[in-house]
Amino acid sequence: MIRAIVFDFGQTLVDSSEGFRAAEREAQQKAFGALGLADREAFLTVYRAVRSEFHGRSRFSRKAILAELFRRHGREADPALLTQWETDYWQRVRAMTRPFPEAGEVLRQLAERAYRLALITNSQGQEAEGQHRLADFPELERRFEVVVVAGEGGVLPKPDPAPFQLCLELLGLSPGEAVYVGDDWRIDVRGAEAVGMRPVWLKHRLVRRNWPEVETAAPVIDGLEALLEMETILKGVKQ
Repeated sequence: MIRAIVFDFGQTLVDSSEGFRAAEREAQQKAFGALGLADREAFLTVYRAVRSEFHGRSRFSRKAILAELFRRHGREADPALLTQWETDYWQRVRAMTRPFPEAGEVLRQLAERAYRLALITNSQGQEAEGQHRLADFPELERRFEVVVVAGEGGVLPKPDPAPFQLCLELLGLSPGEAVYVGDDWRIDVRGAEAVGMRPVWLKHRLVRRNWPEVETAAPVIDGLEALLEMETILKGVKQ
């Protein structure tokens, strides 16, 4: 019996994809200019490698990524400059973040159907300082009984089992009583599977992204409204 539906945040409830692209371009331009390099393609190769390494360890601080980028080029970056760049990065992302059109209504209907709603999201960069973007959307935030910001308070980031287990503990539910909805294959789908939750992989139709080509038993949906019709997964909670 499914009693709770647990959500990821970015690219699941809100669309920040264009904001991240713009913020990435701006960060790259600032770093390239500060390093005084001539070969932009070589710079981008190193930048992407560093970013991939950090993301693979679920480390999303742009300050840390850029500091390592400078070290790879034999330079030490000014900490104050990196702090400003990270602030600029998140201001750009936040300014271009919008809830998916159906998000609020889907959450409302799920709550009306007596599903308990929770959220697990990784902190990212400045967000680790208690400034997570969820607070920018009180109409969404108020729908959640439990919110776990992984990467804060000693809780390891997804896909580590810790944030999933903490959320279930706070809900007082077993893994089999919860569905987890997220957009990231490694962090969300595999992370939820590892603790026994039932994952739903959201590849939202409004997000431009190169989705990994993998085989999965998890249901794949292209919009949140599909959750209202997935009776084989989201069975009624009343008996």
